[in-house]
Amino acid sequence: WTDIKIITDKKFEDIFDFVSAEICPMGVQIEDYSDLENEVMEIAHIDLIEESLLEADRSKGIIHVYVNPHENPIEAVSFIEERLKEQDIEYSIQIDDCATEDWVNNWKQYFHPMPIGEKLLIRPTWEDEYDAGGRKVLHIEPGLAFGTGSHPTTKLCLETLEKYIDENSTVLDIGSGILSIASLLLGAKSAFGVDIDSLAVKTAQANALENGFDESKFKAVQGNLSDKVSGKYSVVVANIVADIIMEFNKEVGKYLENDGVYITGGIIESREDEVLLSFAQNGFEVKERFEEKGWLVFVVKKSK
Repeated sequence: WTDIKIITDKKFEDIFDFVSAEICPMGVQIEDYSDLENEVMEIAHIDLIEESLLEADRSKGIIHVYVNPHENPIEAVSFIEERLKEQDIEYSIQIDDCATEDWVNNWKQYFHPMPIGEKLLIRPTWEDEYDAGGRKVLHIEPGLAFGTGSHPTTKLCLETLEKYIDENSTVLDIGSGILSIASLLLGAKSAFGVDIDSLAVKTAQANALENGFDESKFKAVQGNLSDKVSGKYSVVVANIVADIIMEFNKEVGKYLENDGVYITGGIIESREDEVLLSFAQNGFEVKERFEEKGWLVFVVKKSK
């Protein structure tokens, strides 16, 4: 691959749109460190930032456009330069090679076996040396569309599932996959996963097989929320985002057994009041609330 780096003054951010739409319709990578501290605090709720990022140039923005090996990068550069000159934008361009494995696989060096809660150990499939310490081992190959379990909201959901899963549990998992497989490892009878991304579904199925669960125990389908769901479940888990959770709240009740639990994650702290109101409006009562680094997970049940 060819990495075309457009280095320009921050005020010309409007060029991102035409670069993304006309040169790289699958999207671009943008480096912008002008408001680094505030953005990190707002999104991640931490103030620990790598030194190299703090030293980055705050006055410039860098737009990365990746051109695949079957296309001519010179044509892309020519088009970009023509458009930049038309708009009288000051810029410089750098061209570097970027091996596919650099951005597809390099992150793996930071992902190691990781204990979660009291019962689970998440182990990436390329790590052969690990001590389970009596925990159930969740073997995963994340690929490009499957979580690692390290995000605070996923970690909270996994820890919460430990409390509610038993040998009679039937699980509906909206927008995850890793939670379905973890539920089966924790002893659930069956799990059904739904994701809007076909690649995520395919990866979830492969990871289920990696852990010894075929379609008799785990089934995953591509769908939008509950459009492919039928029947009732003792545990419904939705680790997505606040807006989608509030939409799902309107319909999840008909798929939840009367004494079942509905576990929701992916909710940032600032959206808590909206989500709580949505629970109440749709006949749910909050039983437990968990928080980590500004992310929330709720356990709710149908109101009596």
